Amino acid sequence: MRWMIVAAMVALVGCKQQAAENKAPAAGAEGAGGAPVAKKLSVGFSQVGAESAWRTAETNSIRGEAEKRGVDLKFADAQGKQAQQIQALTSFIAQKVDAIVLAPVVETGWDVVLTRAKEANIPVILVDRGIKTSDESLYTTLIASDFVEEGRMAAEWLAKKTNGKANIYELQGTTGAAPAIDRKKGFEEVLAKYPDLKIIKSQSADFTRAKGKEVMEAFIKSDREKIQAVYAHNDDMALGAIQALDEAGMNPGKDVTLISVDGVKGAFEAMVAGKLNATVECNPLLGPLVFDTINKVRAGEKVEKFIKSNDQLFEQSTAAQVIGSREY
Repeated sequence: MRWMIVAAMVALVGCKQQAAENKAPAAGAEGAGGAPVAKKLSVGFSQVGAESAWRTAETNSIRGEAEKRGVDLKFADAQGKQAQQIQALTSFIAQKVDAIVLAPVVETGWDVVLTRAKEANIPVILVDRGIKTSDESLYTTLIASDFVEEGRMAAEWLAKKTNGKANIYELQGTTGAAPAIDRKKGFEEVLAKYPDLKIIKSQSADFTRAKGKEVMEAFIKSDREKIQAVYAHNDDMALGAIQALDEAGMNPGKDVTLISVDGVKGAFEAMVAGKLNATVECNPLLGPLVFDTINKVRAGEKVEKFIKSNDQLFEQSTAAQVIGSREY
């Protein structure tokens, strides 16, 4: 009799365990009512670094949008080194992410790693900077501003401001980076129409405030009496140059005309203070557009090869009215 009771108890426990197993869905299989459990979108994001307020704003936009949408974002800061970006992309491919977002440090040298991504059927979305490749199928699209046009806008404004006559000292971005190449190209296209508007000296300041100050100090030391205008490829370098000019007693924004690119809040603060004359906007708030684009690609929809952001120029005279609305 005792063995029959024990056998009945064992059978009862077994039935309960089986019922529990049948009720709980397998990971990644089916949920309640037989509905499939949605797989979390996985995206790898390789960022240049945190060299400027603009770059930080872009990072925050993409990370914030990923969090809002429940995306598993794998973030890698390259600290300005292409080798670290290639290593990050290799890791993303090994992790079988659903998409890769890349803000490339420089234009060239991407073919090998992007070929691996293509072979793994992982779409690559370039943000804010383009690349040079013999095979454009290696990336899906570029979401960015038109850097050449930004350079043209800066030059046209400077020509009007100076009546087409000034000695210009140029602070270039990182050597080999698309914004540095294109902003210089667009600027010089316009300068060709103004023979008395000349770049006297041009040097890379790596898109950073510290290097902008350092390069400007060298310009002041060698050419103090010649400096009439400064064109900086981004606001952070311009802010560094302003500091150098201030310390040298050279009245930035008055005796020296300055124009830069990005439109970060620090630039608006400098314009309100009368130390920066103008900035050309380059919108870094790309997060929503990036994930909308990824969703379209995954749904099989066609997207443009270049998705362009619209930019505008802001002057010192209107900075006070606009600064309150700036998000970055």
